[in-house]
Amino acid sequence: MNKNTGIAAIALAAMSTGIVAPLAAHAADSAKTQKQKNDWRNLAIGAGVIAGHGLLNHNSTETLIGAAGAAYSAKKYEDARKKQSQDNSYRARYHRTTGDRKYYTYHGDRYYLNLKTGERVKL
Repeated sequence: MNKNTGIAAIALAAMSTGIVAPLAAHAADSAKTQKQKNDWRNLAIGAGVIAGHGLLNHNSTETLIGAAGAAYSAKKYEDARKKQSQDNSYRARYHRTTGDRKYYTYHGDRYYLNLKTGERVKL
């Protein structure tokens, strides 16, 4: 491999990393948000079980702690669900697909990609 080919390969690898890294970061962020949401839901269910156990055993302390934990976890779950919905809406605002066209924004300009032909058109 000559010197120019090596430089071109390094440049291509550097540019590819710049393109792929944000996509991987988004996927990791989305998975993290989903995991946090699931954890809060599961904690709310567990705390509700504790509150129910306290009710059955006439233990007011256990009932109160379980109910408070369930309420807090349910609130955090709802917050995570809303955040995930906002993230999805934000992403859909800039990347939406209609029929055979995919619309997106790039550097403040609107474009669409014809999915059948692969042609990119500036709006």
